[in-house]
Amino acid sequence: MKTEKRRRINLSSWLSLTILLAACVLAGRAGSGAPARAHVTILSTTDLHGNVLPVDYYTNRPDERGLAKAATIIRQARKENPNLLLLDSGDTIQGTPLAFYHNRKNNAPPDPMMLVMSELGFDAMGVGNHEFNFGLKVLEKARREARFPWLSANTYEKGTGRPYFDPYLVREVGGVRVGVLGLTTPGIPNWENPQNYAGLEFRDPVAEAKRWVAVLREKERADLVVVAMHNGLEEDLRTGQTNPSQVPNENSAVRLAEEVPGVDVILMGHTHRDVPALFINGVLLAQANAWGRHVARVDVYLERDEAGGRWRLAAKSSRTIPVTDRTAVDPEAARLIAPYDRETQNWLSKEIGASAAELSAEDARFRDSAILDLIHRVQMDVGKADVSMAAVFNPQARIPRGPVTVRDIAGLYVYENTLVVLEVTGRQLKEALEHSAKYFRPYTPGASPAELVDEKIPGYNFDIAEGVSYDLDLTRPPGDRIQNLRFKGQPLSDSQKLRLATNNYRVNGGGGFTMYADAPVVYRSGEEIRELIIEWVERSGRIPAEATNNWRIVTR
Repeated sequence: MKTEKRRRINLSSWLSLTILLAACVLAGRAGSGAPARAHVTILSTTDLHGNVLPVDYYTNRPDERGLAKAATIIRQARKENPNLLLLDSGDTIQGTPLAFYHNRKNNAPPDPMMLVMSELGFDAMGVGNHEFNFGLKVLEKARREARFPWLSANTYEKGTGRPYFDPYLVREVGGVRVGVLGLTTPGIPNWENPQNYAGLEFRDPVAEAKRWVAVLREKERADLVVVAMHNGLEEDLRTGQTNPSQVPNENSAVRLAEEVPGVDVILMGHTHRDVPALFINGVLLAQANAWGRHVARVDVYLERDEAGGRWRLAAKSSRTIPVTDRTAVDPEAARLIAPYDRETQNWLSKEIGASAAELSAEDARFRDSAILDLIHRVQMDVGKADVSMAAVFNPQARIPRGPVTVRDIAGLYVYENTLVVLEVTGRQLKEALEHSAKYFRPYTPGASPAELVDEKIPGYNFDIAEGVSYDLDLTRPPGDRIQNLRFKGQPLSDSQKLRLATNNYRVNGGGGFTMYADAPVVYRSGEEIRELIIEWVERSGRIPAEATNNWRIVTR
C-alpha cells in the first residue's frame, strides 16, 4: 500500500528527542579524529496575511498573532544560534484591513509587510497566491521594496522558459552551503482575475522541483536543500484521500517529498495548518500555521571528515513555537507599523449607517439570515441581477444595533473578491446549489445540520442563494438535495435564463464550481465586493434587519 511504505512521524516532542540523539552520536565521536560539525537553524513563517500587530482588526480586540510578536521569537533564536536562515512561505501582502488599506487606499508608502520583514532580516520569501490579489503593479512595488528575494521556481513568463521570479537562493550559513527553492501553488488561474497575473503561467511544482533541486545539488553544490513552498499537504495522512476541494496540484508536499530526490527540508504554507514535525521518505516537513500565530523552527546538524569536504547530514528536527500572551511585542516592529495602523484604525472607525437590530453570522450557514442577505442585496442591486450566490466567510461577523462602521462591514466580507454577473440557466443554478450542498455529509437520523458538516470542505465554499426559494433536504443523497426550487413563485425550469451575481473566485472555478465555466459574463465590477457593500450602506443609511427566509435546511 502507498501509505504503508511511508515513514511518517509527527511529534511535538521531536525536537528535544532528536537534539539529544544527535548530541549523543556526536559526543561519542569526539576525540582527536572527530569530524567537523555544523548546526544550522532555519526559522519559517507563512501565511502572515498582513498581520503585524497582535490585534483582530474586525473586532478591534487583542489577539495572539502577528509578525511583531513573531519577531521576538526570531530575535531570541538568533541569540541562541547566529547561523540562522529566516524564510517565509508566502501570502504576506494581503489579508487584513491594514494590508487592504495600504494596497488600495494609500499605496505610496513602502509596503508594510516588506518594511517589517526587511528590518527583521528575512533571507527569502516563497511567493503565495494572495500576492496577486491586487494585481502585478502592487505586487512588483512590494517586491522592489523587499530587501530579500521573492522565490518561485514554477512561475514563468508565459510561452518562454524564463522564470518570472528568482527560482532559488544559495546562502552560506556557518560554512554550510544552503540552497533554498521557492514554489507557488499553481491554482492561481482558478481563483484570480486574469489581469492580475497577465503574461504568467504556473507550472507543476513537483516537476519544477525535480529540475531545480538537481541544479542546486550539482551546479550550486548545495550541502543542504530547503524548499519554501506556498503549498501544503494534499491528502489526509490517515487515509491517503485527497482533499476534495483542491484544484489540480494546489497542494503537493507529499508528492514532492516522495518523488524529488535531494530535498532535506520542506517548509509548507497555504493550508493554514500547524505541522510541528513530519517525516515523509526521509524528508522533514513543517508548517507554521498562519497569521504569525506560530514560528516553525528547524535545526539541522551536519558533519564532515576533512577540511573542504562536503557536509553530511547527521540529524534534523523541527517544532513550531506558538505566539502567546507572554510573547512580547517587538518594539522596532511596532514602531515601523504604527503609522499604517493609525490610518487603518481611522478608516475602520468611520460610521457609515445604522442597523435597527444586532445581526450575527454565527448560524448563517444553517438558516437564512439578514446579515448574509445584506451581501445578496448589494450584489443584486449593483449587478442588476435576478439571483445572488454568496457564502458566509466569517461566522464571527456581527453588525451591532445602532451605528454601523466600516469595521463591521470589513468583518462581514474578509476577502478581496470582486463582483461578476453571469447569464446562467436554471440548470446551472441548480448544479451550483447541489455542489454547495456537498458541504454536508450523508444524513444520520437525529443529527443536526451542524453535526453533518464535512470538515474537509471549507465553509467559504458553501454558497447560499437569494432571488430564488428552495429547500436543502439533507435526507436525500448528494446531487439530489435541492428541492422546490422556485423563481418568482414558479418552479424554476432548466432552460430559464437568469442574471446571477457571484464573485470572481467562483467564476474562475474556485471551490470546484465548474458549472459556470461557459456562462457569458454580462457585468464585472473593478471594486471589491466589500467596498460595494460599504458604499451601499452609506447611500442607504440603514441595513435591513429581517431575513427573507427564502431557503431552509430540511431534516426529517
